[in-house]
Order: sequence, then structure tokens, then C-alpha cells
Amino acid sequence: MLVVLVILGLLFGLVVPRTIDYLGRAKSDVAKMQIQNLSQALDLYRLDVGRYPTQDEGLKALVSRPGNAARWNGPYLKGNEVPADPWGRGYLYEVPSKRGQSFDLYSLGADGARGGDGENADVYN
Repeated sequence: MLVVLVILGLLFGLVVPRTIDYLGRAKSDVAKMQIQNLSQALDLYRLDVGRYPTQDEGLKALVSRPGNAARWNGPYLKGNEVPADPWGRGYLYEVPSKRGQSFDLYSLGADGARGGDGENADVYN
């Protein structure tokens, strides 16, 4: 009986960390896909309105018409809300971009802080 418990303990010690690692990578992959979808919605918004949403309008402009967007043809996302990242926080949107793009769209990862590795790494467009 003791040998069986030791074997189960060893298996548990090897399998659980791998499973947690896969779960962390899966959430980061989901964040990347959601950021791609949101980026495409922002591009559609730009085609209709002629510009990306302002910093004040934010991602909410994809689901409800901002006051000064005369040619708004949304909503650009399904549902009435901008999705949260896989860790339950909102995506961050910055315009103009600080990284040389039209806009920055990102999640701060599992830890909610800038930088990090693995599951804590930031996920950008």
C-alpha cells in the first residue's frame, strides 16, 4: 500500500505541474486570439468612421456609438460588451501607440503587472 502511495505521489508531482503549465499557455493563446479579433473590429471601425476610437472612447466604441462618430456602422463585436481577457480583466487600449503601430491593444497577463514571463507575460497586438 505504501509503495502504491509513493508511486501515486510521484505521478501527481510530475503531472500536475505540466497540466498547470498547459493551462497557463492556453490562456495566453486565448488572449492572443481575442486581441486579433478586437484588432480586426478596430480596423472595421476605422474603415467606417475614418479613424480609430480615441483614448476616451476606448474599446466601448466597438459596441456602442460614440457621440461624434457619424458613420458608425456597428456594433463591431457580437454581444453588448467588450470581452474581458482570460484572467477577468479588461484589455488595455492606447492610441496613439507607444510601439509604432496605429494603436496598442494588450493584456497584462495573469499577474496584472507589466512585464513577466510565461503566464505572467504581457500579450500585445
